Amino acid sequence: MSTARDSERLSSAQQTIDILHEMSQLLNTKLDKETLVTCVQMIESGANPEALAEVVKELRRESQALQAEERENGRPGSSAGGR
Repeated sequence: MSTARDSERLSSAQQTIDILHEMSQLLNTKLDKETLVTCVQMIESGANPEALAEVVKELRRESQALQAEERENGRPGSSAGGR
């Protein structure tokens, strides 16, 4: 059963994510809310924030390289990575 305290905590968490997403947009991180939530959860679980940022940047570089390769080979680009 959900209590008033649980509802308040959920509301507070959603508000925090909304603020983080707004900051993310202002900083042009190009992280959607779902990805941002995943990153926050990983950090809360003990992931190193700097290492996580490097992983995100590396994944973007890899994605861009694959998309460029697909364009060069005449294949339509896919942001889903063909999964």
